[in-house]
Amino acid sequence: MNSLNKKFEHLYGVISSSNFLNKESLGGEIPFFIAAYDAEQELDCREEIKLLKRKLENSGIEILELNLYDLTCEILEAKGGMERMFKIEKVKSKDKFLRALQSSLNIHQVLMPLIKQKIEASNAKVYFLTGIGLVFPFIRSHNVLNNLQNIAKEAPTVAFFPGEYNGHSLNLFGKLKDDNYYRAFNIFKIEAKI
Repeated sequence: MNSLNKKFEHLYGVISSSNFLNKESLGGEIPFFIAAYDAEQELDCREEIKLLKRKLENSGIEILELNLYDLTCEILEAKGGMERMFKIEKVKSKDKFLRALQSSLNIHQVLMPLIKQKIEASNAKVYFLTGIGLVFPFIRSHNVLNNLQNIAKEAPTVAFFPGEYNGHSLNLFGKLKDDNYYRAFNIFKIEAKI
């Protein structure tokens, strides 16, 4: 069994435990967890997430996957389609295109309300936040996590992060230090109940 398989076995043990599902032992903290992985394992990790989700759902634990890339595509399609954004990209400078994209995906007015809508329509016991690396730099992980804590209170959230998390700061792809984020637990430091 390789190290990625071991990580996902650990995740299954932690997430499927009643302690985790009932948000116990958090000391009043929000139920946010970071599952950091080597960015070079992105494709393998996507497959492992699918397998983990299926295994948990087969155990009666409903998962809501909030894939930031898929949500971005959904928003852009609703705002005139991807072709519109491709046209903007051709005529604008890189900075102006990035600003136009960020405006279309406004975290407070567009992205968070969509996520809230999906959470409210779900009976999920756990939320998976995925696609973090795919939406960089136009959506920053610490912004999503900071805003998500007001929305995702009913169930634990596991953010699959391509990079490093030391309990204080997020380091995207192991190369780009994001703003400090102290509100999440490193899920790999939690004892699995297998």
